[in-house]
Amino acid sequence: MPPPQDDHRASKSAGQGRGRQRGIAALLALALASCGLFGERGPVRIAAIGPLNAAASPLNGELSPANAALLDATSQGLVSFDGEGQIDTGLADRWTVTTDGRSYIFRLREAKWTNGRKVTAEEVAAILRSYLARSSRHMLKDDFPEIETIKAMTDTVIELRLSVPQPAILELLAQPSMAIVNKGMRWGPMRARKIGQAMLLSPVPDPLAEDPEAAEAAANDPAASIELVGTSPAGALARFKNGYADGVIGGRFSTLPYFVASNVGRSRLVVDPVPGLFGLSFVRAEGFLATDTNREALVRAIRRGRLIEAFGLAEWQPQVTLRPALYTRDGGPAPLVPAWAEYDEASRLAQAKRVVDAWRGAGREIEPLRIAVPDSPGGRILFAYVAADFTAIGVPSRRVNMASTADLRLIDEVAPNDDALWALRRLSCRSDTLCNREAQDLIDQATRNIDIGQRARQMGEAEAVLGRYAPFIPLATPLRWSVASQRLTGLRANGRAQHPLNHLIALPN
Repeated sequence: MPPPQDDHRASKSAGQGRGRQRGIAALLALALASCGLFGERGPVRIAAIGPLNAAASPLNGELSPANAALLDATSQGLVSFDGEGQIDTGLADRWTVTTDGRSYIFRLREAKWTNGRKVTAEEVAAILRSYLARSSRHMLKDDFPEIETIKAMTDTVIELRLSVPQPAILELLAQPSMAIVNKGMRWGPMRARKIGQAMLLSPVPDPLAEDPEAAEAAANDPAASIELVGTSPAGALARFKNGYADGVIGGRFSTLPYFVASNVGRSRLVVDPVPGLFGLSFVRAEGFLATDTNREALVRAIRRGRLIEAFGLAEWQPQVTLRPALYTRDGGPAPLVPAWAEYDEASRLAQAKRVVDAWRGAGREIEPLRIAVPDSPGGRILFAYVAADFTAIGVPSRRVNMASTADLRLIDEVAPNDDALWALRRLSCRSDTLCNREAQDLIDQATRNIDIGQRARQMGEAEAVLGRYAPFIPLATPLRWSVASQRLTGLRANGRAQHPLNHLIALPN
């Protein structure tokens, strides 16, 4: 194995990032010195949209925003995100990358499970392997195809060996769902106890502190704590409006109408500029949906600008490409813009209607398309506009719930990292997508290829094949929003939509 070489991004993050204990200690000092600014010495109160379960596990599938926030606060992954969406330390306090980019070596910090036993690298390696196992329900298990082995080198050092370099792997490892949880036990940086329907989070005392008693007292100060509640969108916003919450996290397009109806000041809304996928995936290719031409007609028919304007949020932008435009560190080619995008909406509708008329002209019927969207105000608005556009070209449709059998199903996902292949993998040969073997073979080749030029060419070819195959109707960028009082100076818009609870109050410059 080539000798390890410091990764400059990792070194900067580990050396200059706000580490777990330093950040909490500075937050506490700021709170103690600023009672007049915050108006109280009590915990920061956060209302997260969705159910809150103290036993939530990454192995149980997709996490609600409330459960993701809880996991991220009480048991981070090897690395984490800071309040700006940048890589910060986590269970590992430093890491290196070998010169060939194929080996990531993490040195674990001094940490203990909630039962007091020391966290070991062998346990962490086993937990990560369980997350990525073929039978796992982990939501990111398919996003680590480059990993060959995960092994403990010593009690405190763990290595991830890759088949090909993956510069964006740290962003995957920092996701809340990659939090290291051992049979329900967690390791920090905050500990939780249930108080009524809320979880009270307090800092884990620094195990290396010179004065353990002082560290314990500082961690137990109410001003360093966070009160987390999981509730409905209306309940979260009512808490904020009535002064029972300092912030609301976990907003999506489906719940945006609740914010509009709440009359909370627009200046309190934080919208994250996130890349990802937001659109309708074709679940089956039967009947009218059996041909590429017919599916593409539906892709053309959507008047995206009109749909987005219905939500009244300027930050939300339409999207016509299969791959999102990534904001940083995107080493791949620009997303392929479809040829139909150069036509105006009226022309697109006319083109799509000709396809539908030709189908019906041959004596073939079109059964109403079942479109699965969230059963929420935002979901109903989305369906109304999509259905109107389909009706305009002669295609009937009806709304069904997300768990129901459907012909099209909404995908609403933020890109977990800057890998240009992520969106193509997500749209090809998954349980909720169609499968084009030609495109999948090209995706697999690009994944394995270490030659940057060849990889980019294969990626472009795969995208072109998928574009012609039309497995997905892109609608817009994903929408992620939060609400923050003046107290939450650290809750800022970022391209990851990550707002760690222990970073909600920013440190003074």
